[in-house]
Amino acid sequence: MEILGVSLAVLGAALAAGLAGAGSSIGVANAGKTGAGLVAEDETQFGNVLLLSALPGSQAIYGLLAAVLILQNTGVLAGEFATISWQNGLILAFAGIPVGLTCLASGKYQGDVIASGIQLIARDKSKIGQVIILAALVETFAVFGLLVSILIINGVSIG
Repeated sequence: MEILGVSLAVLGAALAAGLAGAGSSIGVANAGKTGAGLVAEDETQFGNVLLLSALPGSQAIYGLLAAVLILQNTGVLAGEFATISWQNGLILAFAGIPVGLTCLASGKYQGDVIASGIQLIARDKSKIGQVIILAALVETFAVFGLLVSILIINGVSIG
């Protein structure tokens, strides 16, 4: 039944990367759509729009990091399979959920905050710092999700 443990762990990695990537995609798209409107009106704002639109992409990085940490426990990255009980595999599957869900939500909502912030910048270019701070507040929860996932992953002993 070792394949069940590995399969469950791979599921956890897929949840972490997939959900986080979806959140980033939604957030970047939302910010980019609003940013395109500003750039159409003022081409000099492209740099600000690019910076702001890229911010929700960090959630995908958190999900990828958790997925790599989970997969390191399986041996899949080295082309081998570790001996993982189904119980440890299930724990690793659950480890992908905190980072996946928090990144899904924070990526989406960070994009919403940035879209609103881009509208603010259209009126007053000096407000970019405030927009970045507001966006960073939303990202905090993705970091919390990543930390919980790391704690769960590190609590599993494989071998």
